[in-house]
Amino acid sequence: MVALTFLLPSAIGFALFYIIPFVMGLIYSMLDRTVGGSFVGLANYQELLSSDSFRKAASNTFWFTAVNVPLMLIVSLVIAILLNRNLYLRNFIRMAYVLPLVVPVASVVMVWQVIFDWNGSLNAWLHGFGLDQIDWMKSTWARGVVSVFYLWKHVGYNIILFLAGLQGIPRDYYETANIEGAGKWRQFYSITLVYLTPTMVFVVLMSIMNTFKIFRETYLIAGDYPHDSIYTLQHYMNNMFLTMDVQKLSAAATLMVICIFMIVTILLQIEKRYTQFIN
Repeated sequence: MVALTFLLPSAIGFALFYIIPFVMGLIYSMLDRTVGGSFVGLANYQELLSSDSFRKAASNTFWFTAVNVPLMLIVSLVIAILLNRNLYLRNFIRMAYVLPLVVPVASVVMVWQVIFDWNGSLNAWLHGFGLDQIDWMKSTWARGVVSVFYLWKHVGYNIILFLAGLQGIPRDYYETANIEGAGKWRQFYSITLVYLTPTMVFVVLMSIMNTFKIFRETYLIAGDYPHDSIYTLQHYMNNMFLTMDVQKLSAAATLMVICIFMIVTILLQIEKRYTQFIN
């Protein structure tokens, strides 16, 4: 009873702000309208899946996640391994990677707008070298710009997680491996990666969550209707909200939650398998 008493405020808040709205959205996705609507089953989902805008948004979100999450994992792990050694100015470099986490998004977006605008500093440098200017945010280059921004913004947090995981691996394992003649690659594959599995699963989960949050930065940089290459699910849902098409909005949100749930389930199964192997 004491434990339930302490858990009750959090449980009420979670139900009020997460569970109940999600259930209401699930109900709305099966009605023809939100007020006095009638049940239409999966008609909204069928209409949603036949929409070119939704398919484009879903495809862009999928490819952005499929490309940037593995890239984020590799970059953050490599940098964490380097920072785990006795490097010159190691503490300063660690602080530099953490700074993007504390800088306000609006300030960061202003800097990126100055750099990647048609009349921005990057095009000024290209012109100075005699090269053609590029309309970065209104061409296929926009996807690359957003990807770089995503990596720059979130890599510091993942580096901290990997550093904590690396420092939690006992040094005795590496010493034993050296005595038995295991090479660096064998140690990395059989010790480092295995014992970093829980950390990697968490990093992948957080990275996937952050790919769905990139809408905020993309919206501030490129507006409501950005270039087709960076038109994501959240752009689609935001536009449905502006037109008060709550049924399609709820259906899109439900499909996104189902996809995320499937990904999380698979990752947790992978973590469980490797955790049992470690034990």
